[in-house]
Amino acid sequence: MNPLPPLVLKLAYAGLIPFIGLALLVQLAPTPINYLSAESLAGYGAVITSFMGALHWGANLHTLGKKPPGDRWEDRNAWIWGVIPALVAWLALHIYIPVGLLILASTLVIQRNIDQNTYQYYFSSDEARNAFMTVRNRLTYIAAACLAWAALVILFIQA
Repeated sequence: MNPLPPLVLKLAYAGLIPFIGLALLVQLAPTPINYLSAESLAGYGAVITSFMGALHWGANLHTLGKKPPGDRWEDRNAWIWGVIPALVAWLALHIYIPVGLLILASTLVIQRNIDQNTYQYYFSSDEARNAFMTVRNRLTYIAAACLAWAALVILFIQA
């Protein structure tokens, strides 16, 4: 039995709809809709990148005042890491769209790689963490592929 509630799974996978739909529009829609889709995809990618960083703040806010400080990750690093993706995402929105899309794709994958080691501090069981990481892996790689694909379409196919 999956420890993640069905609603969580449905919402998580529904979050891929904009990635997939907008990446398809970047490739298939006529101008200017393809460019508007690329801008929208960058915006959505930035929102999700920021959201994934904010998970660290949420997890740490939950524990504030419940236990004595002393864990380096919870005392300092998680707070810092929770903000970095939002700053990178904001930067990605202010540069040439295909480059921004590639930065967002890379950031999502880098976040996943860091988070697989840091989520051990947030989950009460290995089973729950493993179930979440299975879903997280799928979502991350599909989202990153959509962002990268749209960037490559703009750079090489529509050029």
